[in-house]
Order: sequence, then structure tokens, then C-alpha cells
Amino acid sequence: MRHRTLLTAACAALALMAANPVLAQSTAEPSLVDAAAVQPFGYEEMIELNRLSDPQVSPDGRYVAYAVRATDMAANRGVTSLYIKDLESDEAPRRLGISDEGANTARWSPDGKLYFLSGRSGSSQVWVTDVQGVAATQVTMLPTDVNAYRLSPQGDRLAMSLAVYPDCADLACSVARAAEAADRKSTGLVYDRMFVRHWDTWNDGTQNHLFVQSIGASGAVEGDPVWVTKGFDGDTPSKPFGDESDFTFTPDGQAIVFSARQAGQSEPWSTNFELWRTNGLSGDGTFENLTAENPAWDAGPVFSPDGKTLAYRAMARPGFEADKFEIFLKDVETGQVRQVAGNWDRSADSLQWSQDGTTLYTTAQDVGQVRIFAIDTRNGMVVPITGPGHVSAFDLTPSGIVFAQDTLTAPSDLFFKTYRGREMPRRLTEVNPELAQRAFGEAEQFTFAGWNGETVHGYVIKPANYVEGQTYPVAFLIHGGPQGSFGNSWSFRWNPQSYAGAGYAVVMIDFHGSVGYGQAFTDAISQHWGDRPLEDLQKGWAHAQEAYPFLDGDRACALGASYGGYMINWIAGNWQDSFKCLVNHDGVFDTFAMGYSTEELWFTEWENGGTPYENAREYQRFNPANHVQKWRTPMLVIQGDRDFRVPTTQALSTFTALQRQGIESRLLVFPDENHWVLKPQNSLQWHNEVFGWLDKHIGDGAE
Repeated sequence: MRHRTLLTAACAALALMAANPVLAQSTAEPSLVDAAAVQPFGYEEMIELNRLSDPQVSPDGRYVAYAVRATDMAANRGVTSLYIKDLESDEAPRRLGISDEGANTARWSPDGKLYFLSGRSGSSQVWVTDVQGVAATQVTMLPTDVNAYRLSPQGDRLAMSLAVYPDCADLACSVARAAEAADRKSTGLVYDRMFVRHWDTWNDGTQNHLFVQSIGASGAVEGDPVWVTKGFDGDTPSKPFGDESDFTFTPDGQAIVFSARQAGQSEPWSTNFELWRTNGLSGDGTFENLTAENPAWDAGPVFSPDGKTLAYRAMARPGFEADKFEIFLKDVETGQVRQVAGNWDRSADSLQWSQDGTTLYTTAQDVGQVRIFAIDTRNGMVVPITGPGHVSAFDLTPSGIVFAQDTLTAPSDLFFKTYRGREMPRRLTEVNPELAQRAFGEAEQFTFAGWNGETVHGYVIKPANYVEGQTYPVAFLIHGGPQGSFGNSWSFRWNPQSYAGAGYAVVMIDFHGSVGYGQAFTDAISQHWGDRPLEDLQKGWAHAQEAYPFLDGDRACALGASYGGYMINWIAGNWQDSFKCLVNHDGVFDTFAMGYSTEELWFTEWENGGTPYENAREYQRFNPANHVQKWRTPMLVIQGDRDFRVPTTQALSTFTALQRQGIESRLLVFPDENHWVLKPQNSLQWHNEVFGWLDKHIGDGAE
């Protein structure tokens, strides 16, 4: 079966569509031009593109504030600025002057002031400005960084997350202990419980805790901060990627509801995040567990406009981080809980209430897209609001939705769409106008019968400036997760268009385990890392070669990171000779060793059906280390040395297995990167190495 969806343009005739993340909804007919004259999009340009995020609509619905991260290659870092767009005007967005000294995380107060975080005073503190954004006033003057913050519904209090030592009596104690640790001559770290390290940092003994301060009429905080989660053994927000969506004020502003997991001795193998309510704002060390009946993950508390209902998301299976997030409503007065849209087979992301309290809006993965959905809280009816593309963030206005959307051909820009209108979304920003003059590859979504005869989706992308009748070498990209997706979205790390711009065709398969196709499809990969997904990849690759004659199957390279890197190692020993070369970034080499060396143990224990000592056979069942004697394909191995999710020993083992057998191989290690390559200069080196490897084996420089 073959399913076509036109997504991109390969020449300047489609330049406008290529710059528009909702291009797949357009009905405009392009004119014919000389495609060969258009410069292809390249990875050097990609690294320096602007990156839009975090749209925040003002209380009156007139303005949207958002962040744009630019790349300073000379300084080897990103620089974030705040912008404002008047939704009632056709004027271009304005960059706020207060951005010159650093600004991020803009949040509106009920009376229309704009709060934000800035490190201009020497540490990350809360500041405030007006809609003009010319001058700013410092709001907090705390002796430690503010990690995240939230304003009360009345705008008279500020809740802030600070990293503190949980056994300290007060904030001053934490500051003193941090200074003492910095001055200590010895460097040894002592632990009596896990996490010892997490993501990319060693545990320094601190936890994220919430403090509250009152805001006076002048806009400055008053009094000392109150440690409202004092006595709770856990992080809020959760590490490493939590934010203010993990906590919220109650409607009266007199207490806080937060999502957190009690650490204890079981934190590394537990996903039991609960919703907790503080006993007022006194910091008396007592908390009410609002979701004690659910031993799995509860997250994202959001109160209805009338304050009578608490909406949140919850998983059902303890220890499974990729379980479906269902939506629940809790009556604040009675405590009664009911599920909404229980038959909807998608996993909900963060929630927002409509002004009348009858609808919840959320995003969810959906067959290669990420859409906004409206969910009627009365009858559970679910309606998609946006079309093809990837919605990364959104906020509500009285008349419609402002959302950030990207696609395979364009990074995020802002769009506006009315709630029930069928009109095309109105574009609000164009943060990378130069892309209108670049050639992109035309992408097409296809389907085929994969494992168990079930429908599997994939994408094929033609090279930029594609010429009918020619054949092209192929980059076969394999996504990580494994509960992830390579769909209709933009990426700054694994960007298909960077390969298309270099003259390669691209094939991507959303194998069993991918998200957005129903929970049963996602579940299918657990304890089946090496059989079902591999069968999908093999059948998808065979289908693509038959359906798309421009793919040169004799000149193909497979590339992947994380689980995708695991699959590269698995392919090396179980699907030999299908590819001329392989690229493995932070990939698992030895699943058994991973069970003892990774930090988030719930992941490996769920995926392998228990601990390594309880279920050693399952860990060895799909272990790439057991098949290295069959390896023979040249491989580029890449590793971030601060990656504690897939530790460096996995990459060193891979490289050792290759070198010891005399297989052509190359090792690239970044001592200062984690599971991702984030520094601009490192990203440039990464791409130079990867594309040099492709060129040598399947490109113009192939021997």
C-alpha cells in the first residue's frame, strides 16, 4: 500500500510553502522555475538558524510574547531574546530592548506586566517590564539561581524553584554549604543512595524546592521567601527537564499543588510522581497526596477558570515512562475523580482550559504529526484543531489559539487559528526569512505491512533539486527513544533536510514502538528491541526501494542515536551487507551492562522485563555485544562523555569491537557534551564528521 502526502518543495517554485509550517494545508499552485539555480539548504546554515519557542499570550489577548534563540558561533553559545507581537496589528514583531542584557521565560501577570528571567545581576533572577520592554526592574534578589517560577492568579505572589540542600534549616544554610563545598580542597563525593548521577551531572546533594514571596505594590518582592516544600524528599520541578508546569497555585493563591516523586531509596526505578498539595503557604512540612490511589505517573495540574476542577494527566502502569497519559478531572470540593476521553488512543501533553471551562486543549503525537486537540470535558469528544506539522507549544486567546509549529521543511514560527474556523492559520512570524530562498527535498509519507502484518508508516525525502530519472545515495535514519518518532517535524540534531541538501535521499521508518499510532503500537517494542523493529526496518527499506526508483539501494548508510544507535549495533550483527556504512551516536552496545550503569533504571527494567540479576536471559536476548563476531560494515562511533544515560563505556566497547576485528571505524568523543550535541562548534564538527563519512562511503568521494 502506498500513501502520498506532499510536504515540501524542492525548488524556489515552492519557496513560500517551504517557509510555511502549514504548507501541507496550502492549495496554492507553484509556478515553474529552474530548480537547479536554487541553493540547497545545508547543515552549516541550519546550525545558525533562529529558534523560536515559548509563546505566551497577554491576559487581554492582544499580545503574544515569545523567545528567539540566535546562535553566536564566535562565542560558541546560544543567545535568547524576547519578542512581542501585537495580534491586532499587521506590524512586525518587536524585539524587546531588555533582551540586550539577557532575558528568557517571559510570563504575564494578571494586570499585563511582563515578568522574565535574566542573569544580568550575576545570577538567574526574576525581573519585570512593561509591554514596551525598554526598561526592567529586578523583582527577586535571592542568593541562588531561580530555576523556574510562577505567578499567583492574583499576581501578588511568586512561586520559585531553587536548588537547596533539603536537610538545611533555611536558605542561608544552603548558601553557606554551597560556598563551603566550593572552597573544599578534597574532591571526593560520597553517596548512600541513588541517584549518584543523572542525565549529565553528578548529584551534588541539592534538590529543587519551592519558595514563595509576596509582591508589593511597587512590583518588588516583600519579606523573606517561605520554603513551602520544606520537608518533602524530592524535586520540583523534576530533574532534568521539569519546568513550571510541574507546579501551580490554587485558585485562591493560598496553596500550591505540585507534581513530584518521593526520592527515598527507590527514585532511580520509580515513576510514581504524585500530585501534592501544600498546607497553605506556611512551609509547615505537611502535604496532602491528591493522587495516592495511582501508583504510576501523575503530572501537569491545571485548575479550571472557576477553580472548581483540577485537570491533570496520569499514566496507569508503574515503571513505564512511555505509557499513555490519560486525562482526569478532580472535583476540588468533593475529591471525586473522573476520566475524560478514555477511548482516545493518544497520549496527552500539557493541558489548557478554555475560558468557559468546558474544553481542554492539548497536543499529542498523531500518525507522524503533533497536533492540537480540543477535548470536550462534558462528553469526551476529541477534535483536532491543527493540520499536518509539529506543534511544539501553544497558548489561548479569547478568539483563538497562538501556536508554534514546525515541519520537515521549516523550523518553528508562530501562527494563529480561530477555535472553530476552517480558515488557513494566519502566520505571525518569520524568524528565518532566508529559508524562502533555499531548495528543500520533497517529502512523502508512505505505509507498508510491517511486523505481524500491521500498518507501519515512514517518510521518504528526495534530495534538494531532485532530477527525475536520476538515482541518489540514501541516508537511512533510525530514531531513538525507542518510543519516539521521525515524523513531520524540524530537528536541529537529526535534520533530514540537511542530508537532502547534501544530495542524499532520506528514508525514515516509524517502526513498532513509535509514538502517535496508538498505545498498543508503542507497547510492541518492550522486550522486543531486536526483532519487531528490525522486521519493520527491513520491510520498510525493501518497500521504499521498490516504490521509489530514485533510491540507490547499493549506496546507502544507516544512522541512528540512542536506541537508534543500539539498532545500528544490532544491524551490524543481524542485517549485514545491507548498508555500505553505519553511524552510531550514543548507542547501546551491551544491554546487560547498561542495566547496571545507566541512571534511570525504570527504563531498562521495563524494557527488559526486570533487573539484570532477575532476568539476565532477557537482557542477553537482543544484546548487540553477543553478535560482534559477525560485524563487517564500516562504522563511525560518536559519544558525549557527559552522557550518563548511555555511558561512554558503551561507545568505547563498540569501537574496541570494531578495531579489534580490523573493521574500518572512527571514534568521535565530545568531553563536554551529554546525550545531545548542544554547543554550536561541536555541532559543526559532528556534521563535518558524519557527512565526511557518508561522502567517503556512498557519496561523490566513495571509493
